[in-house]
Amino acid sequence: MRKISVKTPFGAGGIYIGQEALEARLPALTKGQENFVVTDENVYTLYGNFFKRYFAETHAIVLPAGEAHKNFQTLYQILECMSQVGLHRTARLFAVGGGVVGDIAGLAASLYMRGIDYVQIPTTLLAQVDSSVGGKTAVDLNGVKNVIGAFHQPMEVLVDPTFLKTLSAREIKCGLGEIVKYGTLDEEIFDLLDTRQAEFDSLDFLEELLVACIRKKVAVVELDERESGERKCLNIGHTTGHAIELWSGLSHGESVLYGMYLETKLSMDAGICDIAYGEKLLKIVENALRVQPQNEVDLTEVDEYVSLAMLDKKNLGDGKIQMAVAKEKGKWTMLSLDFDEYKLVLQTVAQEMPILQR
Repeated sequence: MRKISVKTPFGAGGIYIGQEALEARLPALTKGQENFVVTDENVYTLYGNFFKRYFAETHAIVLPAGEAHKNFQTLYQILECMSQVGLHRTARLFAVGGGVVGDIAGLAASLYMRGIDYVQIPTTLLAQVDSSVGGKTAVDLNGVKNVIGAFHQPMEVLVDPTFLKTLSAREIKCGLGEIVKYGTLDEEIFDLLDTRQAEFDSLDFLEELLVACIRKKVAVVELDERESGERKCLNIGHTTGHAIELWSGLSHGESVLYGMYLETKLSMDAGICDIAYGEKLLKIVENALRVQPQNEVDLTEVDEYVSLAMLDKKNLGDGKIQMAVAKEKGKWTMLSLDFDEYKLVLQTVAQEMPILQR
C-alpha cells in the first residue's frame, strides 16, 4: 500500500493506494463513532459483501445511479436522511462510488452542520485517478455541470484497484479521458501513454498509472487549491468536452477525450501547440476513444453543442471562451477566443476529425 500525503491551506489527509488500503484503514476510521454511507444502486448491488463487512451497522443512503441524479433534490434527500438519523458534528461520512457519488456526498458533508469529515472510497477509474482527489464537491443545476458546489477536502481517500475489475469497457474509456489529461501535464505519464497505446484496456497498465496521476493532481492542488491559477490546467479538454457531454449524453470522460481532440487541433492551428507533440497527443486520444466501439458521434454538427460552451465556469462573462490547452510536452497555457471565432474554428477542426467509433 502506498500513501500520498496532501498538504493544503484548508487541510486534508492522506491518500492510500493499493488492494490492502481498505483493510488497513477502514477499521480505524469507522471504530467508536457515528458513520454515514452514501452510495448508489449499482455499487451497492455489486459490493454487498463490502458493505456488510465494513458498514453492517452504519446508516446509509443508496442513490439512483447516474449524472441525472446529481442535483439539488438528491442533495436534499441525503441531508434530510443525515438529519433524521441524528448525526452529530463529529460524525463521519463515507462516499462509496464513482464521481457522481463522490461529488454529491462531499457537498453534503460540507453543508451538514457547516462541515463534517468525510472519506472518499472511489470505485471507478475516473474517480480513482481524478475526482476523489482535490476537494471539489458539486451538483448540477439547469443543465450546467457542477455549477453549485464547495471546496471541502476529504480526510482520507482510499483507492483500491480491485474495484476496477467490475468496470465495463465504457467506464474504462471514461477514466482514460482524465488519464490522458494528466499525460498533457506530466512527461512521464505522456511517455507511458505514447509507448503503450495497445494497453489502454489493460487493468495492469491502468493500475500502474494510478499513482502517477494522483501524485500529479496532488502537486497541482497543493499549489492552487481554489483554482485561481495553476489548477486551471486540470480543465484541459473540459470546455468543449462539457459542451459535448451536455449535448450528447456521453460520459464525462468520453466527452473530455473529444473535447481534448478538438481543442488540441484548435491550439495547433492557432500556432500555440507544438505540431509534432500535438500529432502524438491526437493519436493517443484516438486510441483511447477506440477502447470500445459505439455509435458514431457526429461532432461536425457544431451548432448543436457549441453554445453550451458559454456556460463553462472558466468563462469571465466577456463573450470569450476560456480554454486550458496543451502547449508542448509537460506544458499548457490558457487560450481565450471570441465566441464567434471559437465557433468558426471549431467547425473547421471538427470536419477534420476522423470517424473513430466504427
